[in-house]
Amino acid sequence: MHFHQMVGSIEIVCGSMFSGKTEELLRRVKRAQIARQKVQVFKPLIDDRYSLDHVQSHNAARVPSIPVQNAKEILEKMDDNTRVVGIDEVQFFDKEIVDVVQKLAYRGIQVVCAGLDMDFRGLPFGPMADLMCVAEKVTKLQAVCMVCAAPATRSQKVFSDQGQNENQIDLGAHDKYEARCRFCHEPEGVHFPAHQIGLRHARNEDSTNEEVI
Repeated sequence: MHFHQMVGSIEIVCGSMFSGKTEELLRRVKRAQIARQKVQVFKPLIDDRYSLDHVQSHNAARVPSIPVQNAKEILEKMDDNTRVVGIDEVQFFDKEIVDVVQKLAYRGIQVVCAGLDMDFRGLPFGPMADLMCVAEKVTKLQAVCMVCAAPATRSQKVFSDQGQNENQIDLGAHDKYEARCRFCHEPEGVHFPAHQIGLRHARNEDSTNEEVI
């Protein structure tokens, strides 16, 4: 085997909710499989939204995965001939995940991690900032703001009628989160979805026009 084939690396795919992070992870995993590389995909056990033993994107693309309780378990469940490792929802792991992915890279393994770079308040999510520092490559994806259609980089939590939930880890999809741009993002969460905000903005504009006239 040539030397360049043994060089490991860490790649981070990050962004807001609905920016296509998992879809991009799956694309890279499938490309490695086409190249006949041994691939293993891991995800945190806590993420059981779609399936316990698959990584699945919001558009229903999916691949088999190994759920793990903690970062160290990834090392324990690695096969000797694995060349590419994918880790989804990496923000849910503790700081130990940084040491784990570095050990894998030094073994000559290509590691691709996907996760949210910021939580719903716009703060660094878990180990993501540290992972981005040690990575050879960082790809930051954008969604579309559900209020103004600008490029979205933040995840907006929309509280349900059941009351507020201020936990950093609060699993959900369209039922709890929306993609927002910097200016439409409300860090403390909102009690109404984007289409209602749009109606509110429209009323405000109409009121302003009336005052000018």
